[in-house]
Amino acid sequence: MLTIRQDLVDAMVAHARADHPDEACGVIAGPDGSDEPTRFIPMVNAARSPTFYEFDSMDLLKLYRDMDDNDEVPVVIYHSHTATEAYPSRTDVSYASEPEAHYVLVSTRETGTVDGPYEFRSYRIVDGVITEEEITVL
Repeated sequence: MLTIRQDLVDAMVAHARADHPDEACGVIAGPDGSDEPTRFIPMVNAARSPTFYEFDSMDLLKLYRDMDDNDEVPVVIYHSHTATEAYPSRTDVSYASEPEAHYVLVSTRETGTVDGPYEFRSYRIVDGVITEEEITVL
């Protein structure tokens, strides 16, 4: 189960809306071993695509060095879908390399850049197996 603060949910949704129609992506880091997302880190979608996201390799290297320096891990890895439901695509599954991370998807397909309904779902993806998990928002 993912337990996450409302302000972090709001930050992911805002990022997804701001980058729409392209997919947004980022990480929420937390203390190593805690499974507690605490530090919101929006990333740039290097692919700049409405159907695909990609972290820039240099940005990703900097991110992991920064997390190492702070004894953090990627607790949440998030991205948005702009035209489809909040469910991992085959590409998403192939890129899921953090078995302890919560993979969060935000779908902005209904409202795009404006306020309104959105889908917000979390998954564990381990060895290509997708398992949806409950979310508790604090």
